[in-house]
Amino acid sequence: MGQCPLVKAAQSQHGIGLGMTDKEDQIVKQIPHLRRYAAALLRDRDAADDLVQDCLARAFDRLHLWHPSGTMRTWLFTILHNLHVNQTRKRGREPVIRSDTENLERQPTPSDQDTGLVARDLVNALEQLPDEQRSVILLVGLEGLSYADAAEVTGAPVGTVMSRLSRGRERLRQIMDSQPETPLRRIK
Repeated sequence: MGQCPLVKAAQSQHGIGLGMTDKEDQIVKQIPHLRRYAAALLRDRDAADDLVQDCLARAFDRLHLWHPSGTMRTWLFTILHNLHVNQTRKRGREPVIRSDTENLERQPTPSDQDTGLVARDLVNALEQLPDEQRSVILLVGLEGLSYADAAEVTGAPVGTVMSRLSRGRERLRQIMDSQPETPLRRIK
């Protein structure tokens, strides 16, 4: 099985060979999680991979700054989140949200058309949320981070994370409930 191109690029850029340190190995183990979070944030696989690559480069450059008192996962998600926020600010406007969901990684699911439609509706509803709420929902709901870890990643107090999560979930429910049901046509 081949190695992830992101890992190869980061390793060659930073002179890291096969004998990775424990810290470097911990970083590599988080790449699938970083890619999934970035893809959910950006809705563009190429832009997500670029963001993860920037995150990995920064992590390897600043590996000496990581302290074992925190988790490597939280540290990496903080770097990725901050890079995303900085890139969004740099553009001076809201990010372009693409509805291209064809290239997102997905867990295998039974072939149930209703499930696919609900997933599509959920993706569309997530796109309608403010960036702060969407980010917290993805960190807690998709990535399984604790409130404290999500607070550390976003730089917001735990109470703010809980509030954003609550408001975001409620808004998602409202959006999902307000979507019209499309009647099926009967073909004779």
